[in-house]
Order: sequence, then structure tokens, then C-alpha cells
Amino acid sequence: MSDAWIDISIPLHNGMVHWPGDAPFERIDTLELAKGDSCNLSQICGSAHTGTHMDAPRHYLLGAAGIETVPIAAVAGPARVIEIRDPELIRTQELEPHRPARGERLLFKTRNSSHCWRTHEFHRQFVHLLPEAAHYLVQCGVQTVGIDYLSVGGYENGAETHRILLGGGVWIIEGLNLEHVEPGYYELVCLPLKIAGGDGAPARAVLRKLVL
Repeated sequence: MSDAWIDISIPLHNGMVHWPGDAPFERIDTLELAKGDSCNLSQICGSAHTGTHMDAPRHYLLGAAGIETVPIAAVAGPARVIEIRDPELIRTQELEPHRPARGERLLFKTRNSSHCWRTHEFHRQFVHLLPEAAHYLVQCGVQTVGIDYLSVGGYENGAETHRILLGGGVWIIEGLNLEHVEPGYYELVCLPLKIAGGDGAPARAVLRKLVL
């Protein structure tokens, strides 16, 4: 195992890209040493689904579990980064040769990482998981799925993909930046804020190369 950790999180900052209609991230200084206050202090607000974050089942499923229930095993442990060649969609045909295994944590590196994060403007055409591919991952028993933009599902039809994965017991990480990560096996740590009853939460995600 390499000693070098790779930060695959998106920094939170004012003016950053966010899902259309969601509250944008905002950090406001409420106390400042430079103005004679006793300390620097700020408040933050915005959507729980901004930047690197996780979705909880209750995000799309009525009465389902909140983000505080995420098992540590789902977000900490070996993970596989799979590079998706298709410039538009993640399809079952491209996933099948990788043979997703029961309990795996899979992170999908797409053209999103080198394309979508370069601007503060939201990209409606981003690589995402088709519902049929989501069904396939559920059938394979995958534990966690991560993707390198703000949604695992598409802009127009993302709800179905979310419901399939979350209803099938798959935890979702969104908003990763995998531009400088090579495909392969890694140790993953991705801990969302423990918000009671939360439909999602911001997270810090890091990888460390596994030497097999």
C-alpha cells in the first residue's frame, strides 16, 4: 500500500457549481480578527448535495434511512476505480467485463472529471448511470457507487437511477474528482457529516493506492 493519500473531494467555496434549483453554497464571515473581533468565525449554508457528498436512502425513498445510518464499511475500505470510455453514458455493456462483485465499492471515472469541474457553470450533459446499469449493479450486490459529477443519474431522468440504487441497498457518493486517479484498486475513506435524518451530506473523500 502506498503512503500517499489522494484527495478526490471538491473544495466548497462561494460561487461554486451546484445543481439547478438547489441552494448554492455560501460561507459568510460573522467575526473577523482583522476587524478587531476575538476570533475568526463564519457560518455556512446551502444544499446538502453540493460538491462532494453522499445520498441517503431517504433522498428518494419515502420513510427510508437518513445519512446518519450509513455503515462505515460502505465508505471505508478497498475500492476499485473503473474508467468509463463511453463519453455519454455508463451502460451495462461496459460494466460487464469488469465483473462487479458482491460488497464492492466502485468509483466511476468518466470524462466528467476532466470536463465538468473546469467551470462554475452547471453541465446538463454529463456522463451518468443508465437505469438498466443501476439494476445490473444491484444484481451484482455492489455496496457503494461513486461518480465524478453532481448526480449518479441524468439531469432529465436521474430519479429512477437513484431509486434503483438506494432501494437496492447501494450507497451513493457524488461529486468526486478523479481526473488524476488511475484506474485500479485503492483504499477509500469517504465520511459524510453525521446529520440526523439527513437526505444527504457533504463528505471528504480520499484514496490510497493498494499494491496487490
